[in-house]
Amino acid sequence: MRIAFLGGGREVGRSALWIRGEKASLLLDYGVKVGDPAPSFPLHVAPRDLDAVVLTHAHLDHSGAIPSLYISGRCPLYATLLTAKTMEVLIRDFINLSGYYLPYEYHEVLKSLRHLRSVKPGDVVKVGEAKLSFIEAGHIPGGLQVLVEVDGKRILYTGDINTVDTRLLKGAPSIDEELDAVIIEATYAGVEHPNRLDLEAEFVKSAAEVVEDGGVVLTPAFSLGRSQEILCVLEAYEFEHRIYLDGMARSISQIFLEHPSFFRDFELLRRALKRAKWVEGGSQRNKLCKKPGVIIAPAGMLKGGPAVHYAKRIAESSRNAIFLVSYQIPGTPGHTLLHSGKLPIDGGQLEVKAQVKWFDFSSHVGDSQLKKLLKELSSKGSPKIFAIHGEEKSCLDLAEWVNRELGLEAYAPKNGEIFNL
Repeated sequence: MRIAFLGGGREVGRSALWIRGEKASLLLDYGVKVGDPAPSFPLHVAPRDLDAVVLTHAHLDHSGAIPSLYISGRCPLYATLLTAKTMEVLIRDFINLSGYYLPYEYHEVLKSLRHLRSVKPGDVVKVGEAKLSFIEAGHIPGGLQVLVEVDGKRILYTGDINTVDTRLLKGAPSIDEELDAVIIEATYAGVEHPNRLDLEAEFVKSAAEVVEDGGVVLTPAFSLGRSQEILCVLEAYEFEHRIYLDGMARSISQIFLEHPSFFRDFELLRRALKRAKWVEGGSQRNKLCKKPGVIIAPAGMLKGGPAVHYAKRIAESSRNAIFLVSYQIPGTPGHTLLHSGKLPIDGGQLEVKAQVKWFDFSSHVGDSQLKKLLKELSSKGSPKIFAIHGEEKSCLDLAEWVNRELGLEAYAPKNGEIFNL
């Protein structure tokens, strides 16, 4: 039985794993790495060689290449219904914004969804002689881990995982079973996240100070998960000032309202979305820049979307603030703003007088939780550990820690490497 790493090896982006045994051939995720000028795709796998595709969650780095499998393929696609619906929104936007060739069109997105076999946490399904068990991941709404049992081996793929409770989701549960292999993200190996409740309190306090001084708080946030979490935080703390929601976060939020079972506290989410004013269009945006309040809008790294429109208009006043709540990849406008105080825009550098702060609302495990999780997963048996979905140093350091501290075989696979189990 072989595990082939087609993407996500020593990098964040284009996650793709091919598990091929004598009795089943399974592809776990098939994402893209969004880049400039063009995205990177995983290594090729022929759809005819697959018995099934499993999608752990909707983010493009896990889902963005899946439609290419359905140009000629017709194998079943396993994902939650919430993941399927949000994937469709994200990939449709990806196609619309792409100024470069993609190896598929929207027709293939719809075709992939016609092959959906929806699952939910706790479900167990058979694919040929393989058994797939689906487990909550705590990362974004609809996200899953998957336990694959095939050829007498048990392999856990965590996908992106968070073990800490957030306002939206419960943390991923412990798995107390003997495993032969664990494939785990190393995104934040070596990096700690702040205490969640302390972070929430600091964010709400900082936002209230700006608004009560007559300013506008722009919160650039990912449309899927982060925007709604910030709304829930403000609602939980009974934030009494105006709150606005804009961009693709609105359509994602509407989908969330149709799937209450995926949320830790759906009533909190419902109240938060009802209280926020949903921005209808461009003319309203200009007016909001003059009204004290909090505006939540994508893109989370200021690479586009209505957040850029707002940023240009509130940047010139020190009374206003831009509170970043998403990870800022080096080279993105948000990262440049955070480290230089200037926003790359329209071919130039806009001097930002507004207050700029970053709040680490991560949806991934930090270093302590990651190592605790690995200790729990290796408490029975001696699984091989594969560290992926992280920068090269993060993956190598985590594999070395597992080998040294847990005494297990551990690897930081490169893309294209194949391991026998």
